[in-house]
Amino acid sequence: MAHFVIAPQWQGSGSARAMQLIDGAEAIAGDLPASACTRLEVPVEAGESLETGIRRASSLVRIRDLVRDAVASRSEPVVVIGGDCGVTLGALEAVAAPDVAVVWFDAHADLNTPESSPSGAFCGMVLRAALGGGADRLRLPHGILTPDRVVLAGTRELDDAEQQYVDQHSIRRVLPRDLADPETLVAAVAATGAARAYVHIDIDVFDPSVVTGVSSPVPFGPDAGEVIAAVRAVRDRFPLVGATIAGFSPASAETAIEDMPTILRLLGALA
Repeated sequence: MAHFVIAPQWQGSGSARAMQLIDGAEAIAGDLPASACTRLEVPVEAGESLETGIRRASSLVRIRDLVRDAVASRSEPVVVIGGDCGVTLGALEAVAAPDVAVVWFDAHADLNTPESSPSGAFCGMVLRAALGGGADRLRLPHGILTPDRVVLAGTRELDDAEQQYVDQHSIRRVLPRDLADPETLVAAVAATGAARAYVHIDIDVFDPSVVTGVSSPVPFGPDAGEVIAAVRAVRDRFPLVGATIAGFSPASAETAIEDMPTILRLLGALA
């Protein structure tokens, strides 16, 4: 059985709805058994940029360390519940290995650097940081994760610099329409040569008609059944070293309740 680390980080978001990520994480945690959860004390302060070009970097560094240590302390796979996408950085620091592929379910590629980011928000830089790019204080050592072990799944909105990075490094992509066949994603992960997988899921990977509680909805995404079947297919083929569910930003308690059945199905596919 998986263990859950609850990390209601909001500081990596660039949205005016950033604080609602706390509500989203707590809504998910409320449907999980307390005995299977570790709750992290996320700093309440926004934090300083520390001359990194990343908004609220000081708080993000602290949370990265908290997540890394919490994940590393467990012998079983951990599902990190965010918060924004930045919570995945610490988890990957704890579990990344040469035989681990990262499957990045996200409407966005999150491959910017402080120099290319239009917002300075870390949520748009976290995968690039995991690949060793960006600011010194918020990046993993070069080589812990390499582009040939990354698969972008359902990604459909990329900035120019992100598209250039994807093209230069031949990062594998499974487009939203291709997720209709789960075996397409399994084949892409197998092509990395990995024996195990880490699955990152930003809720905005779903089409906005499926889940409303996201701050940056992007149209023309996959439906719930397609994403869940794809996650299950990856899990059945590759042992999971961990996972993330991030980006749940409900506008109210009522809308959170409406979205929870889909999120719980997603949790079931992972765990």
